[in-house]
Amino acid sequence: MKKTLLSLFLLMGALLMVACSSSSDSGKGDASSASSGSEASANSIKIAGIFSASGGAAALGEPEMQTLKMLVDQKNADGGINGRKIDLVTYDDKSDQNEAILSMKKALTQDNVSLVIGGTTSGNSLAMLPLAEQNQVPYISVAASKQIYMNENGQARKWVFKMPQDDQQAVERILQYLKDNNLTKVAWLNVANSFGTGGHEEFVKHIENYGVESVIEDEFEATVTDAKPLLTRVKKANPDAIIVWGTVQESAVVIKNIRELALDIPVLASHGVATDQFIEVAGAAANDVILPTGKLLIADKLEDSNPQKELLIAYNEAFTAKYNKPASTFGAYAADAFSIATKAIEAKGSDSEALRDYIEKELGEYVGLTGTFNITADNHMGLSPDSFAMVRIADGKWTLEDK
Repeated sequence: MKKTLLSLFLLMGALLMVACSSSSDSGKGDASSASSGSEASANSIKIAGIFSASGGAAALGEPEMQTLKMLVDQKNADGGINGRKIDLVTYDDKSDQNEAILSMKKALTQDNVSLVIGGTTSGNSLAMLPLAEQNQVPYISVAASKQIYMNENGQARKWVFKMPQDDQQAVERILQYLKDNNLTKVAWLNVANSFGTGGHEEFVKHIENYGVESVIEDEFEATVTDAKPLLTRVKKANPDAIIVWGTVQESAVVIKNIRELALDIPVLASHGVATDQFIEVAGAAANDVILPTGKLLIADKLEDSNPQKELLIAYNEAFTAKYNKPASTFGAYAADAFSIATKAIEAKGSDSEALRDYIEKELGEYVGLTGTFNITADNHMGLSPDSFAMVRIADGKWTLEDK
């Protein structure tokens, strides 16, 4: 563990000295490369990054894209991996599943990459993964749904790995919080897409284990502009708390409407809003929202003995210096994916099957930004529930709700 911690810390520490300029942003739906022309060669290692850098999920996808470009630039400036430069091809899927599929197909069949990182939303990741399986190229997803790395039989998908905590862990963390605070009657509202329905399935599956009762369950569109009719029904159900399960844009609309209707009860949200953009979009309505998240947002409040603390602070400082804005939890998913990919490439080169086998069989315990990973043949995520912290937004700032 000490060796892996030191390795990642040195990588993140090196980011503090980032001096080279980042590769240009990808065109919408088009590929761009961090190594082009004479820089790319037969000796380079080609990987792809496919993110929702524009469109509805841009608050999540843009910092993922920026993080990966920053890390690749730094690694190449330091001489690459075992003397081989990384040829990074990036695609912006514009938060569209069809664009994500097209980008994945291009990356695998035209760019001939050895590994893919991306899939900002659960829907896009689920749409992309069959191509990774068919082409037998390791795909490290940065989206949340448990279905991404587990098939319908509960078995690990052979070529797919995942960095964020899954929806089951997030739902159970929220239910535990409700139980601990004697909030026994709850309203559940989810966005009407694969992220929302996946969360709802976990909610229905686990709610009875926590002594919590659902008084109303409903959904809203990702394009919602007015949720007041829905919330009027919620108000009549008289819950003790409301769970709003979505990502930044749609959750902000619903929570603003909750405040406008003066529903004076606790509001809990998914880990899909764990970014400063949510506070910017929701404004004062974001205050007192409670959610589970990785520990980047409250890194300075962690105990010094926490093995993630220095890594998180180093990443935040490097990203802020590079892009003049705070790092994002979603960018941290891309950082973990790249760090794990780097270790695999260092050990096995650019052969896709060897990279897959290394991540599954040889990576071992790995301390990352999102948590401590223990990826196995049966679990291609490898995070435990304690990688989450419960946080509350207070006066526009992230505060630790519990330890």
